[in-house]
Amino acid sequence: MLEEEIKKRLAFLNSTSFVLNNESELHRGHSGNNGGSHFNIKIVSEKFSGKTRMERHRMIYEALGDLFPNTIHALSIKAITKEEE
Repeated sequence: MLEEEIKKRLAFLNSTSFVLNNESELHRGHSGNNGGSHFNIKIVSEKFSGKTRMERHRMIYEALGDLFPNTIHALSIKAITKEEE
């Protein structure tokens, strides 16, 4: 299952909160979508401390990189520390 693969790949973040929603049904027929899934993710991790928003997103995209664009078409990310919750 794709959701489990995403969780496994992001386990290095040692998240204190991890919410992953598959929103693919909301985007069925979306222009330019070649069948990949749409996800919304919220991760709370101290590994994001001292990092910019772009650096946090880069950490996630590097872990999932080969899944784009065929397996994952779109990913909305909220990557924060516990203090930012």
